Order: sequence, then structure tokens, then C-alpha cells
Amino acid sequence: MRVLRVGEIANIYSSRLLPGLIDSADDRTRTRFAEFFAANIRNRHTRRAYVRAVGEFLTWCRSVGVSTVVAIEPMHVAAWIEAKCREVSAPTVKQQLAAIRHLFDWLVTGQVMAVNPAASVRGPRHVVKRGKTPVLEPAEARTLLDSINTSTLAGLRDRALIALMVYSFARVGAALGMRVEDVFVQNRRLWVRLHEKGGKRHEMPCHHHLEEYLLAYLEGSGLAGERSASLFPTIDRRSRKLTRLPLPQANAHAMIRRRAEAAGIRTLVGNHSFRATGITAYLKNGGTLEVAASMANHASTRTTQLYDRRPDDVTLTEVERIHI
Repeated sequence: MRVLRVGEIANIYSSRLLPGLIDSADDRTRTRFAEFFAANIRNRHTRRAYVRAVGEFLTWCRSVGVSTVVAIEPMHVAAWIEAKCREVSAPTVKQQLAAIRHLFDWLVTGQVMAVNPAASVRGPRHVVKRGKTPVLEPAEARTLLDSINTSTLAGLRDRALIALMVYSFARVGAALGMRVEDVFVQNRRLWVRLHEKGGKRHEMPCHHHLEEYLLAYLEGSGLAGERSASLFPTIDRRSRKLTRLPLPQANAHAMIRRRAEAAGIRTLVGNHSFRATGITAYLKNGGTLEVAASMANHASTRTTQLYDRRPDDVTLTEVERIHI
């Protein structure tokens, strides 16, 4: 593996100062530290969160008198985690602890440290039984898709993007990261290829509505022959033509809110709402949790259950039994 320079290590921190314990360490430690973020973590959102957590922890260690990375002990990790539990939510603390554990595992593997001081430290107990993502009723999702004016390029693109998330349970990041070549024909049916977290590739056939919308978009946009182009790029405001730049998640979120409001939908939907909407609709129509997990590319059905809002219907039915 190529050795990274100190300047390149700093770039990983997005112009932040390196933690003092790393800046004052030897070249081997600094190189291994940089490799952890540059080569070991592929998802940029995870990398950003890990950079923040590791930076805070190492800065705290130095403030309490720890002079080197190898001098960090389990009691330091435990004390920091206990302090963080008083400041932020349990899920955030668990993610921060995971970042530290993974870093030290990497340093142990690289023979920078003998043992992982975070291995024995337990995080806060946190059990989530129901997700918080707002979902749409099937009729609302249908209304939203039908309300989009597809006489414009933006309309064709937006309808195809929303339908992709509804009918394939795609994460917004995976959807926006698609290229034209990720829409392909197999066994006389249109398929989509999603590049998920951790470099995983997930392929599944298209629902007939999704197939219709994707084909209309590819034909109307002229993207069909641009195999390496972004499937969902931005649109130049002046020329009204597609650019070569993928649509950012923030722009997608703003578009979704704008489209929902125009369709008269009062639910505050977001990028993840359509994934939950599709999963819930599938389960309501007789689908199984195990198959839904496979379609959503979830490692565990427990994750899929967070998107299942069928219990909401039961609760509403019971509430209406209150006759006063």
C-alpha cells in the first residue's frame, strides 16, 4: 500500500488539525492512522462521522494527560464514553465507540498497538423497536407520483427517482450514486443495480411502474446511450439540460419536499420515507419480512422491522373504538 504523506493525512480531516497524539507520533503510526480513513472506510458519510469521533476522543485523551496513543487504556475509553452519555444520545455514543474500536483494531493489526483498549468497553444500552421515518399511505405515494409534470426533464427525472426508492426500497445514497449502466435488461425484464454501503452490490428486477418510469426518463433525457453517466444528475438552471454532476442528497430532499407539498401531501416526508413506504406497502400486501429484508439488502430482519408501519393501522383502529 502506498505510504501517505502527512499533508495527505491532514486532507482526510477536511482541513481540520490532526489530533495532537497523532501529530506527535512516529511516521508509522501516522501512516497507519491515515490508512484507516483513506483505505478502510469507503462510505464518505461514515468516514466523516468516524473522523469527528476519533478526533474528539484523542483530543480528550491528551487533555487528561495521555502522552501517546499506545498509553491509552480501557479506563480512558470508558471514562470518555461515560462523559459522552451525558452529552449526546445513546445511538450517537454507540457510533462513536464503534469508530474508536475500529481504529484501534486497525492499529493493532498494523502492530502499532499491542491490544485494543476499547475492546472491553461496553456502550450504552439502546433498543429501537420502531423507526421514526415518516411514511406515506399507498394512495398518497400514488398521488405524489401522478402529480409530477413529466412534460419537463426535471419531472421525468424526479418521478423516476422517487419511484426507484418506493419500488426497489433503495437508499437515497445508492439511488443517487447509480449510473445509466446500472439499469439493464435481464430475462426480458428491466433490472436495477444498487451500490450499497460497504461496497455491496445489490440487483433486483423492476416493478412494472418503475420500469415504465425509468424507460420514459432514459428516452426523454437522451441518457440511454450514456452508460457511464450519472443516472440522476443535476439540471443546469439556464440551459435546462442535464449536467454531469450527480444530484446531491440535500437537493433530492428539497425536491421531495417541494413535490409533496405541490401534491397536497402534509406528511413531512424525507429521502428515507419512500424506502419505508415501499417496505410497509409490500408487507401489507402479504409479503414476508424475510423477503423484504433481502429486497432492502438488510443483514437482519430486525432492521427491516424498523420500516414496517403496519402496527400504526392497528393503533388507529383501536383509538377509534373510543366512543365518547
